[in-house]
Amino acid sequence: MTTFEGSRRADGSTRSAVREAVDADLREDVSYLGNLLGRVLTESGGEDLFRDVERVRLAVISAYEGEGDSSIEQAQAAVDALDQERAEEVARAFTCYFHLSNLAEEHHRVRVLKRRSSTQERASDSLPATLQVLTDELGADAAAERLQNLRFHPVLTAHPTEARRRAVASGIRRISDLLDERDAATNDVTRDDTERRLLEEIDTLWRTSPIRTTRPTPLDEVRTAMNVFDQTLFEVVPRVYRLLDDRLQGAQAGISPAVAPAFLRLSSWIGGDRDGNPHVTAEVTKAAAEIAAEHILLGLYRAASRIGGTLTLDEADTPASPALQALSESQRSLDDGLASRIGIRSPQESHRRVLLFVASRIDATRRGEAPLAYSSPDELLFDLKTVQDSLRSAGAHRAANGELQNLVWQVETFGFHLAELEVRQHSQVHRTALAEARAGGELSDTTREVLEVFRTIKALQDRYGRRAASRYIVSFTQSSADIENVFALAEIALGSAEAAPVLDVIPLFETFADLDASTRILGEALQSPHVQARLDATGRKLEVMLGYSDSSKDVGPVSATFALYDAQARIAVFAEENELELTLFHGRGGAMGRGGGPANEAVMAQPPGSVDGRFKITEQGEVIFAQYGNKTIAARHIEQMAAATLMASSPSNEALNASAATRFAPLSETMDRVSRERFFSLVKADGFAQWFAQVTPMEEIGLLALGSRPARRGLSLESLEDLRAIPWVFAWSQARINLAGWYGLGSALAAVGDVDVLREAYASWPLFAAMIKNVEMSLAKTDETIARQYLALADRPDLSALVLDEMALTREWVVATSGSAEVLAGRPVLSRAVRLRSPYVDALSLLQLRALRGIRRAELRDPADADHRLLLLSVNGIAAGLQNTG
Repeated sequence: MTTFEGSRRADGSTRSAVREAVDADLREDVSYLGNLLGRVLTESGGEDLFRDVERVRLAVISAYEGEGDSSIEQAQAAVDALDQERAEEVARAFTCYFHLSNLAEEHHRVRVLKRRSSTQERASDSLPATLQVLTDELGADAAAERLQNLRFHPVLTAHPTEARRRAVASGIRRISDLLDERDAATNDVTRDDTERRLLEEIDTLWRTSPIRTTRPTPLDEVRTAMNVFDQTLFEVVPRVYRLLDDRLQGAQAGISPAVAPAFLRLSSWIGGDRDGNPHVTAEVTKAAAEIAAEHILLGLYRAASRIGGTLTLDEADTPASPALQALSESQRSLDDGLASRIGIRSPQESHRRVLLFVASRIDATRRGEAPLAYSSPDELLFDLKTVQDSLRSAGAHRAANGELQNLVWQVETFGFHLAELEVRQHSQVHRTALAEARAGGELSDTTREVLEVFRTIKALQDRYGRRAASRYIVSFTQSSADIENVFALAEIALGSAEAAPVLDVIPLFETFADLDASTRILGEALQSPHVQARLDATGRKLEVMLGYSDSSKDVGPVSATFALYDAQARIAVFAEENELELTLFHGRGGAMGRGGGPANEAVMAQPPGSVDGRFKITEQGEVIFAQYGNKTIAARHIEQMAAATLMASSPSNEALNASAATRFAPLSETMDRVSRERFFSLVKADGFAQWFAQVTPMEEIGLLALGSRPARRGLSLESLEDLRAIPWVFAWSQARINLAGWYGLGSALAAVGDVDVLREAYASWPLFAAMIKNVEMSLAKTDETIARQYLALADRPDLSALVLDEMALTREWVVATSGSAEVLAGRPVLSRAVRLRSPYVDALSLLQLRALRGIRRAELRDPADADHRLLLLSVNGIAAGLQNTG
């Protein structure tokens, strides 16, 4: 399959010219993989299949580079001329191509990061560079104190935005490994063997159905997330700490005790988030925690065994400290037989004996075998640090501060639970359950399940420690009673306040009204004895979650941006006035309509006092694998986010944000009012919900087995109130309109009208600049020509005109505001990538339009018919081509 051709764009450039601007290594990888795919297609379907794919490919390139509707009509005719079987094969071919292109881009990103590392080039957003800025502004002691208090807290969620099957993702990972082998090959024999295996894997990828036949269960989603932990996070996290420690200590690294803190904490909603997901039960939550504990304890056991096996330091040169001798005796009292068996293999190696016994205790913890099992991670840390101290006292500093320190960091980060399992439930469910429980009589199944969840949390805390499961998120928190209800239900479930689990109840403010009422609700919550007791126990730590998705769907992306900023600013002031240590939990998604975009830039744009060295954020769907699926990329992402979290609270950055927010307050007020009016004029128009379902594949997306959670909370097509934000964003993305990411911004900018003021805001206000840059990305993936084809699926020219007029207005004013010739001009690498992909995404969009027209014409809709199958194939391909879904 040829990759890039030299056809001409309307602006006079050629695809060859764009291609030449792309890094040669990346270009070679994409071309190489594309050619291998072409060989596979020819072998599988003959020259006819390859010619049909090429015919469609050249037709969409011609349409993309041309002007007017005639070219797109010709491309649509080429697609419509395919018989059903061939149309599906063509859809699968373009989808495979995007999977391989995405892989090549990831491979190249890793290559660039490794080159930078080998030249010791220090990025301006690295942790050491950030610490230097803080040192210059605050002094060395204050900067070091901020580093020790740093917390970056990603939360893995199972929101169904990963359109790929696990089998497809696994195949892509195998191809990635083979590309690494190809880069390392030193002779033709090795290269030829690698190419043969690549062809085998690409052939398998081509023949693997991209459509899931069954919807994954919550525990399937848990196991998928565990792959990320096993393959990357367990090793990457201590590597990030180690790189920081090496840079901080210089020549003393490995000799002196580590100074880099274990600043990452991991949480998971997978198996705990039951808001609108009837498949997440108390039994599932318990199983999810057990699976995670199994993975971390097995990882710690293997690491301790491996490191213990290397501590062959003879007692004559490396004597045990009195504390280590006492630890050894206590181990023998626990299990004399085990201690003796280990001693036979290590007669004069006391440090090795103790650490191998520690490994056995970790394994006993995993198996739940008392009394050998550890009671808590702190008990394990005590033993590990006793070994470290003994090694240091004997002069074996490198043994103390090397791999053993990595193990200490892993225990500090992951504990015995790996990721804290956070429970989330809707406030209305709590209200109903509490009313039932207090009324007496027979409880409904739902209420019994609600109460059982609290018993499960208690059991998990008893088994794995309080860190395993103590955070309880209340979605759609509308009053302080919604917080108090959780404590009341826990006491009813366990019989008393003393028996109830320890809970940190976290309000989630999602709608515009709830964000506006947030500080009032928090102020009322502070009067609760339960809340006060938790604040006293935690050193007055308060966590508050903010919902980006529903607020954007509620009032539009522009108003939601300003509402979220305002809420954060007010909550930060509230926390300072009440002497609270605030952590804001950002419920962001991968797509622009759900708070997506570069997260490190978003951190830097937060209001003064709202970060303070702590940043918690959801990582979901395709974002999890994009950020954490590769070790090198994961290490870079973690460092970038940690550095931004530190830098956000620097005096210079806080002063910049505070000054800009005050200075441009009139601008934001105008934009807020106008954008909301424009957004409401569309979404509150008569018949909008039905029109939305006609011009996008929203209904059909529900047929995709993307995740265990339903797409709706119980919605009819008469309303969008209960439609989840994910299908809202996903559907607009599939239609190449991306309305959820930009609608209303053009009118808002035009209402301000003063280009000089807008450019000044763009240059000096991080929040405004981040919003414009995010919209640029959204617009770059928006295609007006294709969008018109989707809008024509329904007979509502009035609503279509609103969309197209706002699209043109937004593009015009975004370009004027950024001072660029076109969107993404300031990010040429990204712009080139989008331009090179767009025609191939068009091919899948035209296939999807063909399927949608067939579905819309049918009197009876059969989800199993050929049109639905082609549509679902195209959904997977477009998601891969655009590299985001919901």
